[in-house]
Amino acid sequence: MQTFAYVALDPAGRRKSGVTEASTADAAIAAISAEGRFVVEIKASKPEASAGEKVGRRRASKADLALFTRRMADLAAAGLPLDRVLQVVAEQSESSELRRVAEGALVEVRGGMPVSEALAQHPRLFPQVYTQTLRAGEASGQFAQVAERLAQFQETEVERKSKIVSAMIYPGVLTVTAVGVVVFLVTFVIPKLVVVFKDLGGDLPLSTKMLLLFTDFVSAKGLFLLGGIVAATVFYRAWVATETGASARDALLLHSPMLGPVMTKATVSRFARVLGTLIFGGVPILDALHLAGLSAGNRVIATAGDRVAGEVREGRAVAVAMRDTGVFPPVLTHMVAIGEETGDLPKMLSRVSDSLDFEVDNGLRRLTAVFEPMIVLVMGGIVGFVVLSVLLPIFQAQELIK
Repeated sequence: MQTFAYVALDPAGRRKSGVTEASTADAAIAAISAEGRFVVEIKASKPEASAGEKVGRRRASKADLALFTRRMADLAAAGLPLDRVLQVVAEQSESSELRRVAEGALVEVRGGMPVSEALAQHPRLFPQVYTQTLRAGEASGQFAQVAERLAQFQETEVERKSKIVSAMIYPGVLTVTAVGVVVFLVTFVIPKLVVVFKDLGGDLPLSTKMLLLFTDFVSAKGLFLLGGIVAATVFYRAWVATETGASARDALLLHSPMLGPVMTKATVSRFARVLGTLIFGGVPILDALHLAGLSAGNRVIATAGDRVAGEVREGRAVAVAMRDTGVFPPVLTHMVAIGEETGDLPKMLSRVSDSLDFEVDNGLRRLTAVFEPMIVLVMGGIVGFVVLSVLLPIFQAQELIK
């Protein structure tokens, strides 16, 4: 028996989609026709993957989603019907997960469901801001233009993440290597040298005594120390899972000494870009402010977005409400004011987002330039202290022998 997905017309002429099991496609058509329905389209569903195949499947990444949206925008702009757009996108998708989702959405769309609603059935892949924007684009007849804005937004996010990962690779490798060397010395090398130090006799240098005390502590309390680190990590995760903890963490990130300004600009840029995309797509301003706040990835910004929405509901201008929160930078509030005056708010939001992105990129480069030598100096100092603490007793013993 096979499973077939179909689209059929009922006696009243309404399109209905569904699935049925039969040995062949002809048998499936006959069974559906016997129920008084006329089959418009039928397609054999792919068999359920085995456990080994499921392990080998690659989940859709942010880059896959960006490419999916870009292809959808380009095909829609070329004038293809939306069902054909989904069909072609499904055939071209390199991600098996996205391909299955697109094929399922294709069946739903050919059954009369809007594209946005079909994709909204997969919230893990397509968040509310994505489907709400597409829904507004479908309602306004600007699906291709809205999908284009969504594709640009996702491509910007993927590029930003790639830059951050690239910037962190060298400092990360350097830190892990240095920590590994220190742990190896303290755990394996120094304990074996303790006997040598005792045989040398005499009063050991202060640095050597400190090193030996630290080594003894790690050897005796290492498991307790590791357990404390694990417990602290579990407690932190439980704390940030609460609304209070998450809000405190997000506020701390925005106000931290060196990273804070970069985090603030990156978060506000994302808020502005999402808000501009939503407004361009035709989403009502109150809903757009709420969704943009949720998409910013920071509860301080999300709370500020909801506060702005509440004041706009009472008749205040968006720029004035943003300024009064004290959260959004002046560059955003001034550009929003210009956008409200000229009636082109999405364009102004896009410009301020581009400007903030440029500042974020420069900030990341400066932070990387500062952290790399700092890591080298700190780790080099630690390794140098360990080596010096090992060599000083030997030099001291040689002096005593002379």
